[in-house]
Amino acid sequence: MKKYKLLIIFLLSTIFIFVFQSYKFSQQNNQDSDEKKSEQINNLENSLIPAPTPFPFDDLTIPYLKNRDYQSSIGEQTQVDSNSSYTSYLTSYQSDGLQINSLLTVPTGEEPESGWPAVIFIHGYIPPQNYQTQSNYASYVDYLAKNGLVVLKIDLRGHGDSQGDATGAYYSGDYIVDTLNAYSALENSNFVDKDKIYLWGHSMAGNVVMRSLAAKPTIPKVVIWAGAVYTYEDFQEFRISDNSYRPPETSSERSQNRQKLMEMYGEFDPNHWFWQQLPATNYLNDIGGEIEIHHAVDDETVDIGYSRNLDKILEDVNIKHQLFEYSSGGHDISGSSFTTAMQRTVDFLKK
Repeated sequence: MKKYKLLIIFLLSTIFIFVFQSYKFSQQNNQDSDEKKSEQINNLENSLIPAPTPFPFDDLTIPYLKNRDYQSSIGEQTQVDSNSSYTSYLTSYQSDGLQINSLLTVPTGEEPESGWPAVIFIHGYIPPQNYQTQSNYASYVDYLAKNGLVVLKIDLRGHGDSQGDATGAYYSGDYIVDTLNAYSALENSNFVDKDKIYLWGHSMAGNVVMRSLAAKPTIPKVVIWAGAVYTYEDFQEFRISDNSYRPPETSSERSQNRQKLMEMYGEFDPNHWFWQQLPATNYLNDIGGEIEIHHAVDDETVDIGYSRNLDKILEDVNIKHQLFEYSSGGHDISGSSFTTAMQRTVDFLKK
């Protein structure tokens, strides 16, 4: 009997030792597996994100623009126009320490309890020295304001009397910074509905609007007229035919920065880690707002292919959007198409 007890104790001890060793082996394997997975993830991240950070020209990228702060407020207002529908003021706000001048137009009538819906109006390319705050886009501002929308038409840095250099839209983040600081300025005002601040952009501002939306995906609605450059591959495909364009002097800071950028990263390459971080179309997952696009088929400055390509991209993601095409109207969508496009814009922003 005693032998049987010893045998049972021996067998139980052996089983215990076997189970314990198996458990240790399993834990070691799991730990090794976790370490390998962690190493793989780190290797993947290191392959996508250059080290050290920050890296040269990181301020152009969507991740940088998305993670930085925007704080501003509307400055002193000087009345320059008034009629039965609205009152216009010259004003300004701060962006990166620069004074950005603007035309603020406020509808006449009783202000809604939650404040007015508002549009940040971003102009297209105009030679900076020719830009005029009150003249350019006057009919567009007039239509929006008459329909009950506050309009803050910003003079991007380097345009009109705004401080700073006109660094361009496609290879700089400056105009996005100006746009999102304008957004902050309206959010901090006491006459605007903070939940109804929208963006409107024309031509090169199509890029500015989309990159601003990618950087601040909570913006509820944006409107683009005859916009350009979304994937940057489309820039290579369609280019832009603008006879008014004046390239910067080779001695200018803008030209020198562009040269340094190309020397460091080369021309746009969709497979290059740096260039992948510029297009807004690579950062659509977080966007919860709606997009409305307008473009005339006979636009000889910006090919309608830009808008059609963007429309196809938006079809593949869960973003509400619509593209309106016009048989005539040219780059400014003028003539009979203008009224139709403006009314559609108002309906979209106020529905």
